[in-house]
Amino acid sequence: MAVAAAPDHLFHLRNNFYLGSFQAAINNSDLPNLSPDDAVERDCLVYRSYIALGSYQLVINEIDSAAATPLQAVKLLALYLSNPHDKESTIASLKEWLADPAIGSNALLRLIAGIVFMHEEDYIEALKLTNAGGTMELHALNVQIFIKMHRSDYAERQLRVMQQIDEDHTLTQLANAWLNLAVGGSKIQEAYLIFQDFSEKYPMTGLILNGKAVCCIHMGNFDEAETLLLEALNKDAKDPETLANLVVCGLHLGKSSSRYLSQLKLTHPEHILVKRASSAEDSFERAVQSVA
Repeated sequence: MAVAAAPDHLFHLRNNFYLGSFQAAINNSDLPNLSPDDAVERDCLVYRSYIALGSYQLVINEIDSAAATPLQAVKLLALYLSNPHDKESTIASLKEWLADPAIGSNALLRLIAGIVFMHEEDYIEALKLTNAGGTMELHALNVQIFIKMHRSDYAERQLRVMQQIDEDHTLTQLANAWLNLAVGGSKIQEAYLIFQDFSEKYPMTGLILNGKAVCCIHMGNFDEAETLLLEALNKDAKDPETLANLVVCGLHLGKSSSRYLSQLKLTHPEHILVKRASSAEDSFERAVQSVA
């Protein structure tokens, strides 16, 4: 006789987190009858939601040294993001934990390490930790890393693995949309339909709005993209991707986007668009000086 699968008490919480409904994840996290492992995963998702909202110090203060390994890993992510000038000590701690045979293979520790090394643009080091997979989040992170390395062929292999595990999983659908955007061309419309499907099934989030808007930008529908991005800005006025996409959209529409770029510089000075704009400004200044 077939045994019924145990109910997944964390399904909605995970989905909220994956789609960027971070406050909803926090607000709806008081779940009864969780096993000890599920309780740890729940706490990790809640604290990662706080990190996504920029509340690093709350996470650092609340997770003490007696907490389980996955929670310690989440605390390290908060430390890494909260203090960009002291990243070395956080990375050193991370490497120390990964070398410990007792905890080094922990899936969430490997995921957090992969996220940190991806931030550092050390993609080979990230893949050493994530490539073995083991969870849908690790597979999805592999897809992101391969896309950043401009290896859509490897990203596609990872996506196929995810599709074999669960084709309808939110992360499988997201990874499919990311890959479609990276490949471009006729795949952009497919990515748009995935984000459209999310917007019909779930509450609208900045992540979904930005996904649809980027598709619109690729398809040349800049007015629709701007409408979507302004809606995203109403939800979170400091979201770096929304601000960056508004800058790009403004350039295509012939509108001034200097205010959005200024906001991005103030709130996320390390963003790739800020670095590229600064590099372009420096090049321009040098060119001016050379002919002056």
